[in-house]
Amino acid sequence: MAFLGTPYIKGQGCIKVLFTCLLVYSASLGFVSAQTKDLKPNIIWLIAEDISPALGAYGDPLAYTPNIDKLASLGVVYTNAWTVAPICAPSRSSLITGIYPTSLGTQHLRSEIEFPSKLNTLPELLKAEGYFVTNRDKTDYNFSAEGIYDYWSSQITPWRNRTSNEPFFSFINIGPSHEGSVNNPENYKRFTQDLDPSLIHDPNDVPLPPYYPDSKETREVWAHYYDILTVLDRNIGEVLDSLKKDGLMEETIIFFIADHGFGMPRYKRWLNKTGMHVPFILSVPEKFQDWAGLDSLIGKKDELVSFIDLAPTVLSLAGAEIPAYFEGSPFLGPQAIGKSQREFAFGARDRADDMVEMSRSVTDGDYIYIRHFMPHLPYIQEGFIFSDVKVAFKALRDLEKAGKTNAEQQKLWEPKPIEELYDLRSDPFETKNLANSPEYDQIKAKLQARLHTWILESRDLGLLAEAEYMTRSSSSTPYEYGKSQDYAVEKILLEAEKVGVATEEELISGLEDQESGVRYWAVMGIRQLESINEETAVLLEKLLRDESASVQIVAAETLSHFGYQEGVVEVLEKWVQDDRPWLALMAARNLLLIGPYARPAIPVMYQVLDKNLSQPGSQRKYKDANFASFTSWALEWALQELGEPIQVN
Repeated sequence: MAFLGTPYIKGQGCIKVLFTCLLVYSASLGFVSAQTKDLKPNIIWLIAEDISPALGAYGDPLAYTPNIDKLASLGVVYTNAWTVAPICAPSRSSLITGIYPTSLGTQHLRSEIEFPSKLNTLPELLKAEGYFVTNRDKTDYNFSAEGIYDYWSSQITPWRNRTSNEPFFSFINIGPSHEGSVNNPENYKRFTQDLDPSLIHDPNDVPLPPYYPDSKETREVWAHYYDILTVLDRNIGEVLDSLKKDGLMEETIIFFIADHGFGMPRYKRWLNKTGMHVPFILSVPEKFQDWAGLDSLIGKKDELVSFIDLAPTVLSLAGAEIPAYFEGSPFLGPQAIGKSQREFAFGARDRADDMVEMSRSVTDGDYIYIRHFMPHLPYIQEGFIFSDVKVAFKALRDLEKAGKTNAEQQKLWEPKPIEELYDLRSDPFETKNLANSPEYDQIKAKLQARLHTWILESRDLGLLAEAEYMTRSSSSTPYEYGKSQDYAVEKILLEAEKVGVATEEELISGLEDQESGVRYWAVMGIRQLESINEETAVLLEKLLRDESASVQIVAAETLSHFGYQEGVVEVLEKWVQDDRPWLALMAARNLLLIGPYARPAIPVMYQVLDKNLSQPGSQRKYKDANFASFTSWALEWALQELGEPIQVN
């Protein structure tokens, strides 16, 4: 007799061995034995906004974070944890779905996509396992969260609203450390008004990254961030004290994480380690140690962890089956048995508010490689989110306007390199780009190849302009379109990878390809050239009448860049008035990018601003905080650059 290749041998000891093998095997398949099915720990995610691992538990001597540090002293500190996006909504999208934002179409900030009806979010999957699932204060997933939680409120003790003693999963947002708290003096004062003066940090003690000027304003904003971390720590302490008071600490697994790095320039919105490396502290009660698969409940772990793995890990700890469509793997719980540690973590940066971007990254923990697909756009673009409204950006902008930036600071305003490669061990501030250093060719090639494979495997929707994939998926969802045979992802990626490296001659054939995604990237590749031939300009002018509005728009901006203006403004005027918001936004941004050549469109810009206004008496200027605002911000900035007053009827 044999079972699964294991010989049957008589004797009670062998029966025990066989039972153990069966238990491990069944757990690895997502099933739970009768003996272990009642192991349903409570699980809490404490999610801080906009912080890097600048905590006492991570060795930062300036941080005063006693509650977080105590949690760390009794738990596991992961030193190599990475988010999937350096901005909130895409990052949270992956946390709650187990799917990369670039696979769902949720990679932009912000958007309103349809979530596929055939898929389930993490809270819905836990509900089916008998969990009481809650959210505190914030969803922000780029899709509607309606109906996925049992309970939603601003309370820090949502578990007290259970009607019975069922296990609970709580997504608890802790918000004081958001960039708006530090970059806005009034918000900072409000959050820190009750802090003991002895806890306020001296700006003179704060070390400055090389991207920042050593000025009074810069030192103050960084000191304020440390003050806000103290406020954040108090919030964490309130949650932990409540768990202790309710006798739940020994029944609850606690994850403390942040959505991405500091809400500062060169951190939030940047694919560098500064924006992607996050704190992750795990507290597991002793009774769940074996269940979690931890060799120790206390200590540090250097293994690479990606946010894409958190949702499947929670399901593993809950004894639930992990759906096949999840794109991460569990690193704790019975379903992590036999799985190797992660080798690479991936990241994506796309549109943020009204500013278009498309870059991808991969790290093995020692090196990080970044590929920019729109390198002509500087790190700090012109627009509202990078304006003087935020203290940190104002300090940098004032320095740049005065012509006093050093070489490292000036990079923020210049076109990006096509590729970036940094040795994170010897260059923690990522200032020495090794992408063109021959001695690092093998390392770059390895990371480059793995990034290429991941983009294909995840069916990265960012290879299509947002307006393009939203149009193509109008009868289903972006995710479903991305998984379909209609999406020629391999062909489009090959063209996208020509950006910045191909010659004009090599790009011309793409302008006439049958696939609009290829045409789009062929135009983007031409946009990187120093000059173009007349024949290329003629081909671009034909694309002003392309069947794809996205191709028309990018062709218009590219023609304008090279001094060809005929038909350009008319194309952008047409699409900025379109009722499809993602299309109007794309056109609005390109009106800004063509600078003074947009002057004939001024009347249309005012008309669109007027159309986007809220009803009289509304607290919000524009109809929504998404596309109506983003489109209007781009147009307002364009009008400002043209010397026009911002007036609407």
